[in-house]
Amino acid sequence: MTTLRAITLLLFMVAATECKQCAFKAIFNFGDSNTDTGGFWAAFPAQAPPHGMTYFNKPVGRATDGRVVVDFLAQALELPFLSPYLQSIGSDYKHGANFATLASTVRFPQTSLFVTGVSPFSLEIQLRQMKEFKVKVDELPRKGKSNLPSPNIFGKSLYTFYIGQNDFTGNLARLGISGVKEFLPQVVSQIASTIKEIYALGGRTFWVLNLAPIGCYPAFLVQLPHNTSDIDQFGCLISYNNAVVDYNNMLKAALAKTRKDLADANVVYVDTHTVLLELFQHPASHGLRYGTKACCGYGGGLYNYNQQVFCGNTKQVNGKTVTAKACKDPQNYVSWDGIHATDAANKLTAYAILNGTYFDPPFPLHKYCDIQPIG
Repeated sequence: MTTLRAITLLLFMVAATECKQCAFKAIFNFGDSNTDTGGFWAAFPAQAPPHGMTYFNKPVGRATDGRVVVDFLAQALELPFLSPYLQSIGSDYKHGANFATLASTVRFPQTSLFVTGVSPFSLEIQLRQMKEFKVKVDELPRKGKSNLPSPNIFGKSLYTFYIGQNDFTGNLARLGISGVKEFLPQVVSQIASTIKEIYALGGRTFWVLNLAPIGCYPAFLVQLPHNTSDIDQFGCLISYNNAVVDYNNMLKAALAKTRKDLADANVVYVDTHTVLLELFQHPASHGLRYGTKACCGYGGGLYNYNQQVFCGNTKQVNGKTVTAKACKDPQNYVSWDGIHATDAANKLTAYAILNGTYFDPPFPLHKYCDIQPIG
């Protein structure tokens, strides 16, 4: 990780000398708020500043100060930012679509958004949207200017998945680790079956990002019950991070089996957990300053997070009107709002993905594409 930028820069230079076009003409993304580029807020408009302050200078439907990981991946493959499938105005789907929405789960939700905050757009719904998208692309004639891709795009696309965090954390405080672990096999099974269904639509290259070390997230350090003995030397929750590792191993095994079932497909496990854990544990080694402290929040102290008032909101707390405000230097933080990564951390995560070190099995991305520098 200490030479991450240098390694990736070398990769860019090697790719540039080969002068090839990218084999991936589109990205189709499935996920939650970690890769949502505006889907949730297109369905339920309400996002306010300071979200988007770093890169876009305004809220653009991303749960961070700037870009999410899939934005950087698109840039590296010389593709435009992905339009949300749910965004009816101004979208361009010629190079893919983003089905991710904030608060989405892999499992079908058993409750309402307005009761518990869980998105209705679970992975099953996102898959249905993908199928409907393909039907429309195949059916509709392309006369003149169109915002739809060619019907042959689906075999030339990269399919990315970054989802499962809300399945893991949504009931963690109530059920505990052992209670949550009972349904995690359903989560990995659903991800694997979704890959197989997209394979049947023509998809051949799948990247599945694993679960982040939620035991280092400021929100969960505040919310989840724990003893001081459960805090490691880096300020993270040992038991919860160990549970994440168990889930990731389960996911990795499920993808290995899926890979055997789909012999002519690239089913790649992407270990972003290791990348983010490194950032939380050693932020200064990567040009950052704060690991387990949120940039945008209220309360100061170790975590700058108060579960009564989220980033950008104003609430009454203990009889006092308070606002969860953003720091002035989000580029120095790993955590944006206690739950989501900053633009800076997302960029470092994208660097790590692009240098190929965190793929299992190895995936020679530079043989498929000229990898472009990400800014």
